[in-house]
Amino acid sequence: MKKVIILLTFYFSLFTLSAQEIALLKYKGGGDWYANPTSLPNLIKFCNTNINTKINPKPQTVEVGSSDIFEFPFLHMTGHGNVYFTDDEAENLRNYLTSGGFLHIDDNYGMQPYLEKELKKVFPDKELVELPSNHPIFSTVYKFSDGLPKIHEHDGKRAQAFGIFNEDRLVLLYTYECDLGDGWEDEEVHNDPFEVREKALKMGANIIKYVFEH
Repeated sequence: MKKVIILLTFYFSLFTLSAQEIALLKYKGGGDWYANPTSLPNLIKFCNTNINTKINPKPQTVEVGSSDIFEFPFLHMTGHGNVYFTDDEAENLRNYLTSGGFLHIDDNYGMQPYLEKELKKVFPDKELVELPSNHPIFSTVYKFSDGLPKIHEHDGKRAQAFGIFNEDRLVLLYTYECDLGDGWEDEEVHNDPFEVREKALKMGANIIKYVFEH
């Protein structure tokens, strides 16, 4: 009964919000979930201007274990270092994702060893799988023939996009060795050239568009 109520609340919220709202996910563990404070507002502005979305320009922050996550069809998560989900938080996130929600995790640097362990709490029977460069998320609006673009250098590795699927629907996207969020930030934060920031914003717009249409 509890899950049914949650599902109904989620779908009611999606209709109320016209399925175009995103929120920043706050988590425990000591990682800086609040990193890149200008990234989401800039991505939202870019999307509202260029792909005709109507997203609230001031994204809210929601906690993993809160029922508030069901009010948002799109959650964004970032940071450096440790991530920790309690069992209840993992269950809440699993219910959200299997009920129609979507989570984008952008590794700012150093999240991978902690994140993979915590995602096993959310989906014990699922693995992160790398998305091929011809996946629709790389061409929903803007074409990225080589897949996920490289925005910032970390350890000299190639940028990779990993996903978790539930009943053939992509419910979670993990962007690794890419740092889209840094590219979305205000220009003076990292002094990235316009071309790099535009590339990051276009890939972000692809993700937003893909999620809202699927």
